[in-house]
Amino acid sequence: MKFVLICLPVLFLIASVILSVRSVKNGKKVRSAVATQLLAFMAVCVLTFAIPVVASATTPSDTPAKPSSSETGAVDNSTGMGLIAAALVTGLAGIGGGIAVAAAAPAAIGATSEDPKAFGKALIFVALGEGIALYGLLISILILNKV
Repeated sequence: MKFVLICLPVLFLIASVILSVRSVKNGKKVRSAVATQLLAFMAVCVLTFAIPVVASATTPSDTPAKPSSSETGAVDNSTGMGLIAAALVTGLAGIGGGIAVAAAAPAAIGATSEDPKAFGKALIFVALGEGIALYGLLISILILNKV
């Protein structure tokens, strides 16, 4: 059952990519195909996160309460939440660093091409953008050490 639950979202994403490529080849606009692909990806993400949460929320109410088993479940949930937090910190910091470098690097290259003496100052601004990703990585490592 777990194998099916893991493979089903992957198969859906592969099928949506194949359908998007076919629709672009048949004359559909690329922009609408990308928007459809993003919506399909978001739907798979929401369902992938929602189904296990709903399943774990309904399981304890169906079974009689046992004090020892409920305490063990709480420890497992905190570990999972810590791992999700570490993944979110790393991913969001990487996205933020990418956005910062995407804005700063072309400006730095342009400034360096006009005045080669500005290379050091331009490099500092690009490195500040990269620092966002490094801070996220450090926070993620700290979270993983606590888990």
